[in-house]
Amino acid sequence: MSFSDYTKYDGLGLAALVAKGEVTPLELVDAAIERAEKHNPALNAIVYKAYDEARASAKGKLPDGPFKGVPFLIKDLGTKVKGWPRTSGSRFVADVVDDSDSLLTTRFREAGVIPFGKTNTPEYGITGTTESALLGPCRSPWNTNHIAGGSSGGAASATAAGIVPLAHASDGLGSIRIPAACCGLVGMKVTRDRNPQGPDDYDRAIGFSVDHVVSRTVRDSAAMLDAIGFPEPASPYAPPPKARPYMEEITKSPGKLKIAWSSETPNGRPIDPEVQAALERTADLLKGLGHELVPRGLGIDYKTLYRAQGCVSAANFAAGMGRLIEAKGREPAPDELEPLTWAAMKGGRRLTGDQVMWGWQTLRLLNREILATFETFDVYLSPVMGTPPPEIGYVDPVNLEPREVNKRQGKVFPFTPPFNFTGQPSLSLPLWQSEADFPIGMMFTGRYADEATLYRLAAQLEKELPWAGRTPKLWN
Repeated sequence: MSFSDYTKYDGLGLAALVAKGEVTPLELVDAAIERAEKHNPALNAIVYKAYDEARASAKGKLPDGPFKGVPFLIKDLGTKVKGWPRTSGSRFVADVVDDSDSLLTTRFREAGVIPFGKTNTPEYGITGTTESALLGPCRSPWNTNHIAGGSSGGAASATAAGIVPLAHASDGLGSIRIPAACCGLVGMKVTRDRNPQGPDDYDRAIGFSVDHVVSRTVRDSAAMLDAIGFPEPASPYAPPPKARPYMEEITKSPGKLKIAWSSETPNGRPIDPEVQAALERTADLLKGLGHELVPRGLGIDYKTLYRAQGCVSAANFAAGMGRLIEAKGREPAPDELEPLTWAAMKGGRRLTGDQVMWGWQTLRLLNREILATFETFDVYLSPVMGTPPPEIGYVDPVNLEPREVNKRQGKVFPFTPPFNFTGQPSLSLPLWQSEADFPIGMMFTGRYADEATLYRLAAQLEKELPWAGRTPKLWN
């Protein structure tokens, strides 16, 4: 396989070549490594290389999963890979090496992929940009002066650059959808606990975070969810089972959907005109496909929503840091955490028990309000981001004051968090490009546990407005 042929296929396409005997897994791994060595110096997407291990795996017997022989990358946050470091983007735990695989890693391997490295993430995945003091900034292959998004920025950057056809990603407040939008990819935030996170998932206690992949095609996302998305033993909140494989869903028409759409932001301020225009074009496209479009927002008390979420998230983070501190046997040194991380941990420590429980109670009531609105329509459409991807340094958790970081994040990333709170599936699709040739992602959110409708709609839009042929500047 030549270097250029490798990028012509998505993950399922590469696996089909392996199945036919037209290419070997080792050839695919070597092609991925070749592209990584060519492009990663400009991107800083891959922060740990396991090339020899991957080559050894490629020469051995691989599971007969749908992605047999396909090179793959794991995000350097939360998910364990035996013998690999897990820094979480933090100087405080930069020396952690895991002695076992997470269940998620095991399922990825059973799907047939060959992990060959770990991808860049901000410290503890806190920001919507991937810039940390330990790992450095991750850059977009569309323009390396701009962000790849976060916290799965490394995964999205590597996938968009053609190093891999899909990569592991996770999403706690938008961390799959934001980088997918920044880099022109498909990014499904699955229903809460649809994919495994155990057995040691204490840091996911509040249920906001999920794991899946970013990919260049809808079918790769659907096929991977079919492969790994089934209940794990002792899952506290296993979601309702799917009706049929998602690979079947993408072959079916979505029918006529009632789609609510809005650019409503938490602070009421308008979004970037290019993003607003892209949203309106999306609504027109959907009308042309026969769907019913209803202009309406969520109409919730955003101020109270984020105040409640802040209490819960800060307490959870402080408790998680307490476990790391206990394992480490000491508090972090002043230079081992970034300012935003220090602020989150100290803020969580100051909270009282009744403040945290008020947050939980209020979130539950507001989640009910959000979920109730979905009884009146099938899908909710909004942009993923409020602006095109900003330059590296605009949302800088290393050098900016925490309050300024959060203010800028509110401007750039206003849309994604509510559906982490409710646990609903929410999907970013790369429908448009800005005048400066940056991807503009649109977000489609479904009813609880209804990835099926989103995948059917995504397949329809992929056929109507194909994006696979769009490639970034950093490609050849």
